[in-house]
Amino acid sequence: MRFLNQETGKIRISVGIATLVAFLFSCNSFLKSDINGEPLARVGDTYLYWEEVAAVLGNTITKQDSASVVTNYINNWATKQILLDKAIINLPDEKISEFEQLVSNYRTDLYTRAYKEALINQVEDTIVTQEELNRFYEKEKENFKLKEKIVKLRFIHLPLQFLNTKEVTESLRRFEQEDIRYLDSIGVQFKKLNFNDSLWVPASRVIEEIPPLNIDNEDRYLKKSQFFELEDAMGVYLTKVNDVLGVNEIAPLSYVEPRIRQVLLNRRKLDYIRKLETEIIDEATKEKVFEVYEK
Repeated sequence: MRFLNQETGKIRISVGIATLVAFLFSCNSFLKSDINGEPLARVGDTYLYWEEVAAVLGNTITKQDSASVVTNYINNWATKQILLDKAIINLPDEKISEFEQLVSNYRTDLYTRAYKEALINQVEDTIVTQEELNRFYEKEKENFKLKEKIVKLRFIHLPLQFLNTKEVTESLRRFEQEDIRYLDSIGVQFKKLNFNDSLWVPASRVIEEIPPLNIDNEDRYLKKSQFFELEDAMGVYLTKVNDVLGVNEIAPLSYVEPRIRQVLLNRRKLDYIRKLETEIIDEATKEKVFEVYEK
């Protein structure tokens, strides 16, 4: 069998580029919908119409840009069509059949998936109660062992030239209401801050925020109730660690709650899809739209 040996002269391309450019310059109707199915280019028996190209043009692009965009679009379209024609002529029949089946399967999957998603969006309940979260967490707790250390802390990143480091340090240590008000009042002078010490964060995230920390010294500093001060060329880091959980300890619910919520929503979605598929089969059978013939 000959492969890709068809003469290009046998596949004619008709492209009115000059007419197209003149058309773009002379009127604005190209960007409207009343194009009347006017053909713009042809490869063999396949035509490219004005309507197909109009969608790629925006109202804000210049006439020169419009001409360039359309020319490129036409050339790309023609190249694909020519290659497709050659592929159909030269590829083995079994390969073409295989591809046709893949295209058919993809088309079916695309439509059915979109339809299922539309149905799910109409009825989907995205509310997960605290009771559901607690129940799932207690049942699956052993599957939530930590793979890295997590910590609760508050910290402040000060500029090197900051004048009131001592006062800020004492306030961050005590962290009573008066201290919080004081730190909030001068927070604009800090380079970074985190006062939410009830939130669990991975140690790797802390190391990113506090560069003098690293995997070699984190055990020295990231300890429960530890206060430390580190410094580098970027400034001074004041940190108060409230709590620490290590590798292989059970993650707290607050840390894994987003993951649990997503798991429960995914399960709910799968249950709905299974129910939907069962119902449409039952309905189609009842209405004699669907039959299975006995052998």
